[in-house]
Amino acid sequence: MDKFIVRGPLKTTVTKNKRKSPGPKWEEADSGEEGSGRSKKRPKLDAVHHSKTPLVGASWKHIRAEGLNCDYRILFNKAEADRIFQELEKEVEYFEGEFTKLHIFGKWHNIPRKQVTYGDAGLTYTYSGVTFSPKPWIPVLDHLRDQIQLTTGDTFNFVLINRYKDGHDHMGEHRDDERELAPRSPIASVSFGACRDFVFRHKDSRGKSPSRYIEAVKLQLEHGSLLMMNFPTNRYWYHSLPSRKKLLAPRINLTFRKVMALTPGQ
Repeated sequence: MDKFIVRGPLKTTVTKNKRKSPGPKWEEADSGEEGSGRSKKRPKLDAVHHSKTPLVGASWKHIRAEGLNCDYRILFNKAEADRIFQELEKEVEYFEGEFTKLHIFGKWHNIPRKQVTYGDAGLTYTYSGVTFSPKPWIPVLDHLRDQIQLTTGDTFNFVLINRYKDGHDHMGEHRDDERELAPRSPIASVSFGACRDFVFRHKDSRGKSPSRYIEAVKLQLEHGSLLMMNFPTNRYWYHSLPSRKKLLAPRINLTFRKVMALTPGQ
């Protein structure tokens, strides 16, 4: 099992000093816990007893920086990922009309991708001025959710699906910190189709005059991969999927979440 860590606190500097920090030093290690001498694997949810047991054969990459806590692995082999991609293309029905726009900085903008939500009845999810109600689960999404839950030991009741037709479609920097999300719950991001860059940027390093410099963390999200964004990642880091205009192939990303049903006034 690979582990990528930053040894010690990440050094940063105030921007006015015109000096950059040396940035993260990524290292591979055999142990799951630094100095433990043992391999730590994400737990598996037992289908009968609903208890967490070690996942055999898992190969996780642990991505760590200041406030960044993510785990990454290939979840589906190519043949299965190809099959799931085709089933998603056939079965998923994306939003149309008013749900294809977002309200950003006082203006309405077309979403530069296709989008839809599925999940348990009675849930809603609001971001960028739009409230989404999920469509009922369909078999391919039930299968994906079951596989992720068995792999991680976490439970999910909602999924946001984004389809990028090619490298022109993209997603801007944002944090998944909406009030409907269950506190401290992870977000499971599974990808199919074209491999795309995925960029994390610390909140203190954004804008034209950041308060300090922290190096961005860039990942390649592969076909059939699973990225777990664990607490407190979305408190400190923004993430984005930048445009890659030379890329012609489509990509589908599904982010499984644990959403709370809010009462009026919350």
